[in-house]
Amino acid sequence: MTWVWAAEDGVKIGDFALAAEVAEVLEMLAIAAILIGVVAAIVLGLVVGFDAGVDSGVERFKRAIARGLLVGLDLLIAADVIKTVTLEGTLESAAVLAILVVIRTFLSWTLILEVEGRWPWQRNSFANGKGTE
Repeated sequence: MTWVWAAEDGVKIGDFALAAEVAEVLEMLAIAAILIGVVAAIVLGLVVGFDAGVDSGVERFKRAIARGLLVGLDLLIAADVIKTVTLEGTLESAAVLAILVVIRTFLSWTLILEVEGRWPWQRNSFANGKGTE
């Protein structure tokens, strides 16, 4: 990966080479976030499992891995948006992006439902102690 601009050149709106580099960096950060999330989830699950029991360890593992996956998915979507808007301005690439966003939203909702036992839009009612209203 080589940077195509220098600080003295300035950054111009519509600098497609810079957009490609930023998207690539976001993709690498997404991979790192998922990898770190998996490793952290394993470690936390084992530590909690030894301290509080296997069931607690598994629950902690599930929560930690879901957070890592969600962060990674968010970064991948950001990279895809940058690529679609700046580099691949076709109807086909926009349709692919829309499908990816729908898949990411579905994954996010199912991860929250699996780990926390509630839908994402129920956050305020649970925080206020009102249950599942």
